[in-house]
Amino acid sequence: MLTLTTTAAEAVKTIVSQVPLTVDGGVRIRDTGPERGFELSVAETPEPDDTIVETDGARVFLDTSAAAALDDRVLDAELSGDGSVRFALATRA
Repeated sequence: MLTLTTTAAEAVKTIVSQVPLTVDGGVRIRDTGPERGFELSVAETPEPDDTIVETDGARVFLDTSAAAALDDRVLDAELSGDGSVRFALATRA
């Protein structure tokens, strides 16, 4: 299952906190195919077939295809001074 670094968890919580949601939402990752990669969006709730990954209060929802593709991966993030976030995937050691 996808794991999150502490930095990625903080980035996810920061992104979600900036969007007005009625419930505790999360970031949803959807596999858009080999040419396009993954799509990241903020979601109030997971879709019925999503896998939910929780780390340090951060919630990530993975569609079925993304959950399979990211099963052995680690999500990390780089936070810049201007508030932007860059996510990266690494293979779990």
